[in-house]
Amino acid sequence: MDFLEEELKKKLKFNLQEQEIIKKLGIKHEVFLPLLFSLKFGGNWSYKTKKDSVRLMAIKDKVTRYDPEEKLGHTLETIYLFSNPVILKEEGRVLRLEKCSEKQEREIVKRPYKVVIDGEDIIKAVLDLSSLKIRVKHIQGPLTLEGSTAYGVSHEMDHLNESEDEERKCLWDFSYEISDS
Repeated sequence: MDFLEEELKKKLKFNLQEQEIIKKLGIKHEVFLPLLFSLKFGGNWSYKTKKDSVRLMAIKDKVTRYDPEEKLGHTLETIYLFSNPVILKEEGRVLRLEKCSEKQEREIVKRPYKVVIDGEDIIKAVLDLSSLKIRVKHIQGPLTLEGSTAYGVSHEMDHLNESEDEERKCLWDFSYEISDS
């Protein structure tokens, strides 16, 4: 068996496992899409179904654990899939540069530092790099998320709500200067 054939078999097996996990979770296939995109392509994803008007959002939280004595570490990825998410509370304001696939350039946006979020259904998927397992389960909200994870929630909720901040500044509004330090 050649390399391409082996890779195709692995991908087909993985796709069959996806179908089985969707069945076991008791959800529709389109509900799983944002989580699937986050797993396969990285990043955060949001999606609105046309027929059911269900709003879906997958948010990735990454934490790197590192042992300086062993000089070894790993990144733990947790993805939260929300069905019909609702932000219950926002705290703080952070200015940050963001680039969205819908935009041509990065823009300065204001995002909350912390969010409390809930949803009709929440699924948590944890990618364990050492065992090559993706552990998936339903969890209860609300959840409190901070930092980059909270920024991701705010960004994807903008997509779901079809809203946008006030006039945004982009990279071209910056100016260079030489620093003395």
